Amino acid sequence: MTYEDVLSFCEEQDVRFIRLSYFDIYGRQKNVSVLPTELKRAFTEGISFDASAIDGFLDEVHSDLFLFPDPNTMSILPWRSMDGSVIRMYCDIQYPDGTPFERDVRYILRKAVKKAKEKGITINFGSEFEFYLFKQDENGNNTFVPLDQGGYMDIAPLDKGENIRREICLTLSEMGIDPEVSHHEMGPGQNEIDFRYSQALQAADNAATFKWVVEALANMQGLVADFSPKPIENAPGNGMHINMSVQSHEELLMPFMAGILHHIEEMTLFLNPSKDSYKRMGKDKAPSFISWSYQNRNQLIRIPATHSSNRMELRSPDCSCNIYLAYALLIYAGLEGIEKNMIPDPCTDVVSVDTKRLPQSLKEAKLIASNASWLKEILGNDIVDIYVG
Repeated sequence: MTYEDVLSFCEEQDVRFIRLSYFDIYGRQKNVSVLPTELKRAFTEGISFDASAIDGFLDEVHSDLFLFPDPNTMSILPWRSMDGSVIRMYCDIQYPDGTPFERDVRYILRKAVKKAKEKGITINFGSEFEFYLFKQDENGNNTFVPLDQGGYMDIAPLDKGENIRREICLTLSEMGIDPEVSHHEMGPGQNEIDFRYSQALQAADNAATFKWVVEALANMQGLVADFSPKPIENAPGNGMHINMSVQSHEELLMPFMAGILHHIEEMTLFLNPSKDSYKRMGKDKAPSFISWSYQNRNQLIRIPATHSSNRMELRSPDCSCNIYLAYALLIYAGLEGIEKNMIPDPCTDVVSVDTKRLPQSLKEAKLIASNASWLKEILGNDIVDIYVG
């Protein structure tokens, strides 16, 4: 789409409000709203904001940054269309002189995609998201009381989340995002919705939209959607399994995987950035060792049984990560594996005493990341220091 297409759409669909969204370095979505009369200025001049008010951006001395909407991310918000339509677009962030803001996480992912493209490689992503539905108290706060006591792929009446999952999927479909499957997960009140493969930036944008839609619709139903890694101590944690394929290059999957295995310790801080992330590791099919296998869901990476052999699933990340940084790091690590023709260790279903472990705590993950020159080359010293600090 072009910005002219967006302007025409706004006129034809009686759009009354436009939300311009972007992300901080932790992946938290931010936004500023404008009226249609300001849309042309947004595309041509940008909409300024105070970057010193955003964690990890700029200080007060040089605080002006500008948002430029990406027309390809335009989506109508179905639940906000009672009196005129509301649309949302994700934005690129620029300095006043027009250069890209180097801590814009969508820009970081764009660079990774560009590097792969220059080598004739396209990496597709499709992620699986787990989340709990809890009841709210009278003030709208999380009670941590699960919506139901259902288990894996149960149906109603044990599964009380099927109606809201259906509403989530239909809402996403109206927004141009089609989930692949949805079902009740293992934990009480736990749900999973998965997505088909798409190219990296689109997949990350869709994932961000998905989390926002789930949280918004759950709140409308008097519920709390909890994506945190371990919301209930004695129940399964929430993972975000990342499926990857090297498009049209099946022979590159193994070196791509080898590169990820080689750098996984360094990037774990960015895949599992919270203290609770490490309460999930090693339990209920969440991995704790750096190993891979075919079909085995206890491994860090598994090759699923599918009609195509060009697919791998990384099982350590959780939904607290910044998915833009996660995808970027995985691309860079995989490309290094391809460039150096790396070979992964043999697959195994039983780890040995010599098998390396993933970092076992946030403190350990930070220590490893702080000494990782590879991370600093990709993300810059500032982003690494912020995550380590």
